[in-house]
Amino acid sequence: MPDWVIVIGKSLLLITILFFLTKWLGKKQLSQLNIFEYISGIVLGGIVAIHTIEPDSNILNGLVAMAVWFLVPYAVEYISLKSKSFRNFTEGKSTVFIQDGKIMEDNLKKEGYSTDDLLEKLRDNNVFLASDVEFAVLEPSGTLSVLPKKENQPLTAKDLGLKLAPQKEPQAVIMDGKVLLEPLANLSLNTNWLETELDKMSVSIENVFLAQADNDGQLTVDLYDDKIAVAEPTEKPLLLATMKKCQADLELFSLATKNEKTKQMYEKNSKKLQSAIDLVQFHLK
Repeated sequence: MPDWVIVIGKSLLLITILFFLTKWLGKKQLSQLNIFEYISGIVLGGIVAIHTIEPDSNILNGLVAMAVWFLVPYAVEYISLKSKSFRNFTEGKSTVFIQDGKIMEDNLKKEGYSTDDLLEKLRDNNVFLASDVEFAVLEPSGTLSVLPKKENQPLTAKDLGLKLAPQKEPQAVIMDGKVLLEPLANLSLNTNWLETELDKMSVSIENVFLAQADNDGQLTVDLYDDKIAVAEPTEKPLLLATMKKCQADLELFSLATKNEKTKQMYEKNSKKLQSAIDLVQFHLK
């Protein structure tokens, strides 16, 4: 059998096996590697490369080596989940770089970080003044987690005393011109609703590259033809405008009537509606 046929066969076999081994090791292997996972990843790739380009190499030996380098990291990860001390040994521990707004110089030296390295890591977190940081810690993965001082943190709804309703993540309801039924069901919507919304935009499903719906039932679309402009969702602004119009109408009716009891009714309902507008207008803008 020609060598090139053997190389192709081995390559396909080992790539398939390596794919499943990496998948079984978990997504963590693909995102945040600790020292042990980094080494095992390199070795597994090296084993595949050696036994791929060498037609005369024993494929069984390669499979045994791959099995060993799969089982050992798998066992290490399993034990790490059960033992904190073992996890600290294999993955390392976090190192505090800034605490209570003060830079820990000894910890920087311990991890081999210069002042420039620290400032670069801070800039990666959109922080340009070290004095703006309350706490910063170097994670075992090598990333720097930063907690700005309270006065430098962005305002949240909680800071403003606003109570927000739970919100589901937006769902892709059309992809490549095809309707996705499961995401629609997740938002308690159906195809009739989708077709109605597309009709409002004068768009057909076949012309939609991507359409997403949010928890409030607003639909945004991207068309195959980028030259066609699609109107932005208007449901929320229209609802707010309608509520304000109703409130203004109640005030107008109150001024127009001469019946004292009717006037009081209009004024009372006008105030109630204004209170409702004050509560929801933040969400409808």
